[in-house]
Amino acid sequence: MPGNLSSKPDVVILMLILLMLIVVLAHYNNFLGAFAFLVWLLAGAFIIERTLQRTKNFNSYCNNVLGIFNDIHSTALNFLPVAILLVDNAGLIQWFNPFFKKIFPDANQGSLLDDICHNLPADDSIFSAAERHLLVNRHQIKNMSLIFLQDVSALENLKTEYLNNQTAVAYVQIDNYDELTRGLSEAEKSSLLLSTNQILDAWVANLRGFICKVDYDLFLVLINRAALLAAVNQKFSLLDQTRKLLNKNQIPVTLSAGIAVADSSLDTPSDKALAGLQLALGRGGDQVAVFLDDKWLFFGGKAKAVEKNTRVKARVISHSIRDTMSNADEIFIMGHTREDYDSFGAAAGIALMAKLLNKPTHIVLSSYNDSIQKILDLFNKDDSFKNLFVNVNDASAVNAVDPLLVVVDTFIPHLVAAPQLLSIKNIIVIDHHRRAEHSIKNPAIAYLEPGSSSACELVTELLMYFDDNIKLGKLTATALYSGIVVDTKNFTVQTGARTFDAAAYLRRAGADPVAVNHLFKDDFDTAVALAKTKAKAHYFEGGLVLSTIDKIIPNVQVIAGQAADSLLRVDGVNVSIILFQINPTTVGISARSSGDFNVQILMEHFGGGGHQNVAGAQVRNVPLPLLVKSVLRHAQHSTLCQC
Repeated sequence: MPGNLSSKPDVVILMLILLMLIVVLAHYNNFLGAFAFLVWLLAGAFIIERTLQRTKNFNSYCNNVLGIFNDIHSTALNFLPVAILLVDNAGLIQWFNPFFKKIFPDANQGSLLDDICHNLPADDSIFSAAERHLLVNRHQIKNMSLIFLQDVSALENLKTEYLNNQTAVAYVQIDNYDELTRGLSEAEKSSLLLSTNQILDAWVANLRGFICKVDYDLFLVLINRAALLAAVNQKFSLLDQTRKLLNKNQIPVTLSAGIAVADSSLDTPSDKALAGLQLALGRGGDQVAVFLDDKWLFFGGKAKAVEKNTRVKARVISHSIRDTMSNADEIFIMGHTREDYDSFGAAAGIALMAKLLNKPTHIVLSSYNDSIQKILDLFNKDDSFKNLFVNVNDASAVNAVDPLLVVVDTFIPHLVAAPQLLSIKNIIVIDHHRRAEHSIKNPAIAYLEPGSSSACELVTELLMYFDDNIKLGKLTATALYSGIVVDTKNFTVQTGARTFDAAAYLRRAGADPVAVNHLFKDDFDTAVALAKTKAKAHYFEGGLVLSTIDKIIPNVQVIAGQAADSLLRVDGVNVSIILFQINPTTVGISARSSGDFNVQILMEHFGGGGHQNVAGAQVRNVPLPLLVKSVLRHAQHSTLCQC
């Protein structure tokens, strides 16, 4: 027994003190001293005998307990259903128990742990090996690692079963129902819808789900999570199957769907699924938006957005905007940062609406507006537009009691000219791009038409119904016309009948094509930069052309767009991408497609968006060479090319 736990020193000291007292007593009385000494001897003998006996009993107890403990320890090491192994710093297995050998039959003393347990996590976590789920616990003992592997397969399998059986709520809509059925006889309409329903029924039956028709063009589908994951792995082949159905006018049937997984209640996923359906429709239709593991996944988007043949929605939205403007004290208008002619022209059209109502109006411009400087100079020379334009830094303080913000040509919060103005309660959004996951939240009015050519086309149609006696004026009409010309590449891309109607309306209002042509003329430096950009282009198998502008130059965004458009006209090129340095920390991407590949989905990987054929993005804090590699990798992943 260790000395610090023994009572022997205390007993010895006590006996010595008693002996000293006996000596003192004997000095005064020999008889009493002799008697006390005899008693002291007897007490000492008794203490010694009891101490020896207790020591013997204690040693016997310790030996018995240690023996039992060794038996328990041996039994635990050999029969406990937990794999235990000892590994040195070199990663060599020095010892393991039989249960570890049962899980890993190839294990031997001296084997390298990495050869036996592939991808063993360094921290305490669960990993899969030998068709089991094992919980890892590590303990450091001097220069050895003691590792415990607990089999938690039953619990993990139960978790997987629970997740797989979660209910997924889906809303599926025929997103071009009116265009499909227009001009069809009842028999033709019934036949087309029957074929669509049969494809939907077969798809749901294959997933062992439930389908119910909610409206003439809307279906509710219930499946479990496992079936949803199977559909995700198949990339929702349902879209391709229905797209093969054509009406007599050769218009394909396209579907849009929003899907969300339920946890404990069906209320939240139902709302999420409806939001996903609106998101898919806002992106142009023919898509599935899936909310899974707290993020949106998008599938499809191969069909081009269909232009609506009627302006009923434009008339309703125009009247709603007029009512909303009438109740505002002050109106702010802005587009995206680094404004182009479409953004500027749309803002000018909205400003005209506000002026008709005699409302204080401001167009907020970003600090990077070199690309619109020519038309901006024309507006600044006209006294009727005095004090209309304000810089982003001057628009921070809003003193109005009930201000209104109108955002044009973008729906993405971080791309607007003045993000601080998004704190305004009443917001109107007018945009023609396909809707992205991250959008301006809860606008009072959202006018989103992915089938439209430009924001200027949308604003022009709104002006038609805003006031019967409206007069655009030559400068505003020219600004709107220039926006349509830019976004349609001179009426060659994303152009429908309504686009030409809007252009004709603007021409009658005084739009000057000669002035527009002058706005688009490049100076010598821009022409040289454009030629250099095209000369640096590289062609990749599959039809991708990519080039870069690694220097910060004026009008770089315009040059990149023109270069991408020009390269797309080369025979054999399906996609053109230009990466350009905007400032020391920001790189822009301009992407164009001939129609076979959706560049909007590609740009969404980098926080951007746009249309199926025209899209872009701005990436911060990523060097240009690294971004080039990332763009090529994502393009390859999208089966665009073999880069």
